[in-house]
Amino acid sequence: MSAAKKMVNSLEKSSWIRQMFEEGARRKKIYGAENVFDFSLGNPNLEPPAKFKEKLWEMVQNPRPMQHGYMPNAGLPSTREAVANYLKAEYSLEFTMNDILMTCGAGGALNVIFKAILDPGDKVIFPAPYFVEYGFYVDNHGGVPSPVQTDGEFLLDLNKIEDAIDENTKAILINSPNNPTGRVYPEAQIKALGDILRQKSKRLGRTIYLISDEPYRKLVYDNIKVPSIFSAYENSIVATSFSKDLSIPGERIGYIAVNPNIDSKDVLVATLVLANRILGFVNAPALMQWIVPELLTESVDVNIYKRKRNVLAKALLEFGYELSIPEGAFYLFPKCPIPDDVQFVRLLQEENILVVPGSGFGGPGYFRIAYCVDDRTIEGSLPGFKKVIEKIRS
Repeated sequence: MSAAKKMVNSLEKSSWIRQMFEEGARRKKIYGAENVFDFSLGNPNLEPPAKFKEKLWEMVQNPRPMQHGYMPNAGLPSTREAVANYLKAEYSLEFTMNDILMTCGAGGALNVIFKAILDPGDKVIFPAPYFVEYGFYVDNHGGVPSPVQTDGEFLLDLNKIEDAIDENTKAILINSPNNPTGRVYPEAQIKALGDILRQKSKRLGRTIYLISDEPYRKLVYDNIKVPSIFSAYENSIVATSFSKDLSIPGERIGYIAVNPNIDSKDVLVATLVLANRILGFVNAPALMQWIVPELLTESVDVNIYKRKRNVLAKALLEFGYELSIPEGAFYLFPKCPIPDDVQFVRLLQEENILVVPGSGFGGPGYFRIAYCVDDRTIEGSLPGFKKVIEKIRS
């Protein structure tokens, strides 16, 4: 066998999201795209804000010298300074450009962070359900993925997290608003988590980082606010991207922000910059780096996603599905009406509805619906959702 055994084994455990997306593409060829209702992939269907297109057009019409050239591995100094000033105003902390590293999206950011902080065997704890790639990202760099279940409302179970921390723990990774549940962890929990990590770090004699993956920070509803980890804990790092709030996931642009008060900051930042280079990212996409300083306060219209959420959630509740209304992101995570979530997803496939089983997110017994789709997909899927649950209960 020419491929690495570990990678071949990983194929068997690889993302359900991609598997379902590919199944959707197959079905569209057979039944026609208008007859397939694909909720598998969190691929924003909204156009980027008008200002994004304006700035992009300006760059094309009035190119700068070395506009597409190499820059420092951490990113364009002017872009990092703009991000630092934005964060300074947002969080009332003294960020500088040296606390910012521009990355190839949030996924790139997390891989850079783990490359920089993990020694072989170090544990990274994250609450489940979780984004499917976290385990691979940690394993990429010799770490041990350690999911810990949330409570019945998908909130952090702080007692379980505290019990899971040991002498090998290097980081806690959270994602709020959460993919797949849409849950926003409340400020009281984030502060309590910071207190736990402060005490555990002191007792164990090593820094335990709190890392927050925040690509959905601006996609929140009903006046919900996403608490900051920076004010809760000094040894904190944010990984984020513009993929969701600007609706540009294919452009692969994001950043790492290091708490200005983090331990041994100079060494940490230097290792992050080195990791960005030697992982082969080298630097984040140049054209996007020139544009994003003008877009830091921009976002797609969240009310559009809110309306989609409301239409779909209302219908599913009326049909008899059990679900919590998400506070952010663009996912529903209903409970399956049968114990086997994979089998239930197959039943929906028979109605040409593509969703992802919760098992793929460490949340068996549930399924994820990505409602960042056109209204026709939502409306067209409703008879199928209703038919399947009625068939199960008949």
